[in-house]
Amino acid sequence: MAEEPHEAVKKKPRASVITAVQLVARGEADAVVTAGNTGAAVLACARHFRPLPGIRRAALASVYPRQTEYPGQDQLALLLDVGATIRCEATELVQFAIMGSAYARRISKVPSPRVGLLNMGSEDNKGGETLVEAYRRLSRVPGVNFVGNIEGHELIKGKADVIVTEGYTGNVVLKLLEGIADILSELAGSAARESWRYRLGLRVLESGLERLRSLTDYTAYGGAPILGFEHLLIKAHGRSEARAMSNAIKVAAKAVRDGVVREIQATLESV
Repeated sequence: MAEEPHEAVKKKPRASVITAVQLVARGEADAVVTAGNTGAAVLACARHFRPLPGIRRAALASVYPRQTEYPGQDQLALLLDVGATIRCEATELVQFAIMGSAYARRISKVPSPRVGLLNMGSEDNKGGETLVEAYRRLSRVPGVNFVGNIEGHELIKGKADVIVTEGYTGNVVLKLLEGIADILSELAGSAARESWRYRLGLRVLESGLERLRSLTDYTAYGGAPILGFEHLLIKAHGRSEARAMSNAIKVAAKAVRDGVVREIQATLESV
């Protein structure tokens, strides 16, 4: 997992992820699922899959739990990029918004996903030249329901269905959200060991804590799609065991059945 992606792909031309990508490129399979190195997976896709017309960079999209604002609303929002493209220009952020919106329409069945741009403030002049330009362009893209900038404390409040950011920031955010769940669980266990009163309180809160654990359990969500190519690759968590891999395969099958790539391509052609 720590091996440099370019070296890994060069030294191991028969690695499982490369073989799987080649099978899909030849039409012998419909999608790839891997828990291997993210960089190697993106590089394998770039070498063997054609990019969608006009797409400059790929995006790794991951779901995360958020508050819901109305009954029946999906409890998961989509965050992209979370590691495929470390630094982005405004054009790439706009393309991520288009791809994420199309993915949410197909997978989450949200007719008009609200798209937010992760930033340090709500004003349209915040965040430096790239984010200001991305905001300006997103405000004018037809078919994208852009709701403006989303600040860090708003990520889990349900203000947007799709959050757009560069890969470096997105990866930090995703791992922070994963870590919060682990910390809460550890704090609860520590409190239970300190006092019978805390143990009693935790018994009262047990169902709520269990719900929190289930919402933040990455094994339940399968994996993150790499978007931007004519074929799909689902990147499962590096620590994935049987349940997570099974769910990643289900995500891949659903994405193929629901025509995610076709939806993204049609959306790109319409803007």
